[in-house]
Amino acid sequence: MLEPLWQGVLAPERLAAANGATCELPAALESVREARRFTRATLQRWDLTPLRDSIELVSSELVTNALRYAVPVGAPGAPVRLSLVRWTSRVVCAVRDPSTVAPVTKDADYVAETGRGLHLVDSFSENWGWHPLSGAGKVVWALFLAPGPR
Repeated sequence: MLEPLWQGVLAPERLAAANGATCELPAALESVREARRFTRATLQRWDLTPLRDSIELVSSELVTNALRYAVPVGAPGAPVRLSLVRWTSRVVCAVRDPSTVAPVTKDADYVAETGRGLHLVDSFSENWGWHPLSGAGKVVWALFLAPGPR
């Protein structure tokens, strides 16, 4: 039932319009930094800088998870796509990857160096989830409430 929605969110014409932006990211550590840079620049262009810190953090966590858990080691090309879509009162941060395996929130271990990413996504976004895509892969998304007009 949600398939048409996610296909629409990730539709090239929506992402090419003023209310959408997307970038492809290779399977490399530098991609996390690029995701933050892309998010920061997009939100600045949309005059949504109050959301910058939260969405930058979430985009980097979602890209990190995609690269760590969903992309085969040494995968060629750009297997991860970060997309930002803006509606009147919402912004969606979505990361598409080639895996169909659902993201899993782990029990928080506050002394471990890893394992808290989805807890951060949950804390900083209004809502988040994932959806399998037809063909192959999935999209993991986070929804943010956009500030009203100034």
